[in-house]
Amino acid sequence: MTAFNHVQTAHCETGVISNMFRHYGLTISEPMAFGIGAGIFFGHLPFVKVNGVPGTTYRIWPGAIFSRVCKRLGVKMESRKFSSPDKAMQALDEMIAKGIPVGMQSSVYYLPYFPPSYRFHFNAHNLVVYGKNGGDYLVSDPIMETVTTIDRENLIQARFAKGFPEPKGKMYYPLEVPGKVDLKEPIKAGIKQACYYMLKIPVPMFGVKGIRFLAKRVQKYPEKEGDRRAGLYLGNIIRMQEEIGTGGAGFRFMYAAFLMEAGALLQNEALKSIGKDLTAVGDLWRNFAFEAGRVCKARAANNISYKELGNMLLHIADEEEKIFRRLSNVKLA
Repeated sequence: MTAFNHVQTAHCETGVISNMFRHYGLTISEPMAFGIGAGIFFGHLPFVKVNGVPGTTYRIWPGAIFSRVCKRLGVKMESRKFSSPDKAMQALDEMIAKGIPVGMQSSVYYLPYFPPSYRFHFNAHNLVVYGKNGGDYLVSDPIMETVTTIDRENLIQARFAKGFPEPKGKMYYPLEVPGKVDLKEPIKAGIKQACYYMLKIPVPMFGVKGIRFLAKRVQKYPEKEGDRRAGLYLGNIIRMQEEIGTGGAGFRFMYAAFLMEAGALLQNEALKSIGKDLTAVGDLWRNFAFEAGRVCKARAANNISYKELGNMLLHIADEEEKIFRRLSNVKLA
């Protein structure tokens, strides 16, 4: 088995997919993995609290991209969870001894190679362990610039962190990876699923409806929640967008890159055009985060109001709806 080739990526789940598949001879870019896995999404969950405040997500739930990509590309994976750390570490050591890189779910909080300011309780971070050096494990964490190491105790804590979702020592590795695949049908399936989730899912908190749902709540934050809690709620929207994982704008940029790559592969100019326009929507998300951050920090006397922030989100929702309606109508022969 060849040495594991680490490439830094934008997002952990798609990064592990790209790096791990390439190790087995199947080259697929991170944006392509994101698009085939229909990773683009939006959801605002006022009843699901993250550190005591409502949760907002800009991508599909953790693990969904990986399972969809594997299914659509014909990759057979083995996934295991464990009842005890000893069994989990024994299983990991056995796979490493065979020269098999192992993907795993972990908590960011217990990864010592992360800067302290980035170590928070998020239990769905993906990384690859590909070997050992003495008592330390060799780690390819796709969002890090280079490979790194982690000691046994911290790795155990990261693999068995409490809280939702509990990793329970989850590890996974390919059993069968095709050397070459035709991406046409997987691309079509990924686009169709993404359009459904953004436009037609019958839940008002998801997709473009979810962006409008959040916009209206943001406009009422000060009167309903008070200034302090309004600032906390708004701050968490920004944090989920700009600091946790790839973030809202980052996922829009990645999906735009997927559409342009798919457009070139399928010789479809409409896909490339939509990808270019989606990049502009990513810029709108970044502008929202900038203005919302100024409101949270009260750094200027002329900050815009919560009502204006909500209007920015309503505009974003309108633009994303236009994008995905156009995309849903593209003929992919």
